[in-house]
Amino acid sequence: MSNTYTNALVHESSPYLQQHAHNPVNWVGWSEDILKLARESNKPLLISIGYAACHWCHVMEHECFEDPSVAEIMNSHFINIKVDREERPDIDHIYMDALQMMTGSGGWPLNIVALPDGRPFWGATYVKKNDWMEVLTQLASLYNSDKKRVVEYAQNMEDGIKAINLVELNNQKDLIDIDELSTSVKNWSKYFDLEMGGYNRAPKFMMPVNLNFLLHYATLQHDEAILDYVDVSLTKMAWGGVYDQVGGGFSRYSVDAKWHVPHFEKMLYDNGQLASLYAQAYAATGKELFKEVVEGIIEFVSKELTNQDFGFYSSLDADSLDKSGKLQEGAFYVWEKEELVQLLEDKFEIFASYFNINEYGYWEDKNYVLIRNRSFKQVALDHELSESQLQEIITESLSILKITRQKRPAPRLDDKVLTSWNGLMLKGIIDAYKYLGKGEYLSLALKNAQFILQHLTTTDGGLYHNHKDGKSSINGYLEDYASVIDAFTALYEVTLEETWIETAMKLTNHVISNFYDADNGMFYFTSKKDTYVIRRTVETYDNVIPSSNSIMAKNLFRLSRFFNEENFEKITHQQLKNVQNEIRRNAQSYANWMQLALYFNQPFYEIAITGSEVHEKLNELQRSYIPNALISGAEKKSNLPILKHRFESPDTLIYLCEKGQCQLPRSRSKEVLTQLRQSALH
Repeated sequence: MSNTYTNALVHESSPYLQQHAHNPVNWVGWSEDILKLARESNKPLLISIGYAACHWCHVMEHECFEDPSVAEIMNSHFINIKVDREERPDIDHIYMDALQMMTGSGGWPLNIVALPDGRPFWGATYVKKNDWMEVLTQLASLYNSDKKRVVEYAQNMEDGIKAINLVELNNQKDLIDIDELSTSVKNWSKYFDLEMGGYNRAPKFMMPVNLNFLLHYATLQHDEAILDYVDVSLTKMAWGGVYDQVGGGFSRYSVDAKWHVPHFEKMLYDNGQLASLYAQAYAATGKELFKEVVEGIIEFVSKELTNQDFGFYSSLDADSLDKSGKLQEGAFYVWEKEELVQLLEDKFEIFASYFNINEYGYWEDKNYVLIRNRSFKQVALDHELSESQLQEIITESLSILKITRQKRPAPRLDDKVLTSWNGLMLKGIIDAYKYLGKGEYLSLALKNAQFILQHLTTTDGGLYHNHKDGKSSINGYLEDYASVIDAFTALYEVTLEETWIETAMKLTNHVISNFYDADNGMFYFTSKKDTYVIRRTVETYDNVIPSSNSIMAKNLFRLSRFFNEENFEKITHQQLKNVQNEIRRNAQSYANWMQLALYFNQPFYEIAITGSEVHEKLNELQRSYIPNALISGAEKKSNLPILKHRFESPDTLIYLCEKGQCQLPRSRSKEVLTQLRQSALH
């Protein structure tokens, strides 16, 4: 099939950019050469930022960017740059801050008009065709007729973009304490939806970083109310349509307050973090539902988001072709009642009760999104079935639906590999192995870790950010290093293979050399070797993904214990002090930092195992939820400082230590777990 139009995006690696390669708009990718051309030609930039799974990005492309009359205006007056926000989060940070300053809100597609040097002076998200043509014509006229006014506005925007991201060195002596953390949690909890979980609003995002902290906090503080809230949130999310009941894995968020109708795109970063969270929750509670969710996530990622070399793809689109051949959001996932009746026959009545093929589960246009609102036991009682009988009916029904769904046109796949998201997914699989004990999960984790080493590592010991079709082209950001260091450290803890933590240490030293700012004690998002527009961002807010600085701070804390590195602890201590006033003001945006604060405020243990039965003892210990400890071990010898002088006895011994100060070693895992439980009671 020949295309009427082809632009420079045909040479880009990003699937999102390639989707626009045959627009009549003369799109180009972001590059220093393009910015230089803009300055020489004195043409303003039109920067449009989105991502492959973005529904409204597709809508605006179809309505505007595929239209030759729209393209004529864009091509005549602007240099048009398309950006994949997932490939270039450094650029997205800048212009999202700008948009929020201009309009008070954000989102994608993110459309910015800027001076040739990149300083923005107008922004919006989705814009309808006629409005888009009108506003671009007006902006082009303004730029040509009153450039002084435009430059003044852009200068003010530049000042604001820099000011909004300033992090100052906090010289206060005291660190935030446990009482202040508890006050922050209490203030934060006013926004909790105690009936349905999450926040008391719609849309609802899962926010795994928040629930991860709250699980840790409530467990160690014995806060039953917070534990109940975490349990309700995880249960209702797992029961909801936001979790794919047929194929496993989570969508990005639900548009309603009951986790029912998702915005149907599935992102790797959500599923990686949620696999980790649900695995930890299973270890903490023993709740079978949480285990099933972990298994469902990993089955989904293994089948749908894994390449032949065991790298993980980025996402599945929200849209797919419906029965009439039109792209519709959720078409792959939803069901009509008549279809279910035909497919399930005598099983339909039970299935319909279990998954609410009724008013509660109805969405729109005759479509239902599967959602639960009762326990397995309750449904069995309602229908006078044993739980095993109900399980058989539901399992058979879901198998029928899965086979049927596989015949539908699948959502589009974003098959680029992002290092940071692979790190998050790797950590999720490691936690799944750690708490569920399935050997195939460890095998998958090791294969993905090898993929990272082979395909995402630079010749100078750093990391790339992206990989597609055998090529990596973008230097790694702090988020890439932080998530991989976290995952490799965790991989050492479940294998005791020291190469993983040694690699984590090398990457950490690379980060300190290339990203650390001694003036404010934080890490830049981009390497000092790379160019930037307007500012070099310092990322501190924990959002759907924890901030790169908070992940890095936790890495430094843990590595300081493995390697007895006082400088690492000094850096992470200062990082926490720099944001602790923000924790007091806005806890919900600093949950990962708050977990670091728990490390500093409560006992944090190093568990060291030595002797011939080291792996047996490791397996016994790591099934328990111990959020305030790390594990090391070796049979006969080790190069790790944490294991120094631990091989003097022929017996297998377990040492429980705090910053190198150890209790008498024990030979039985149960005794160590008892010590940990007793210490948690004080």
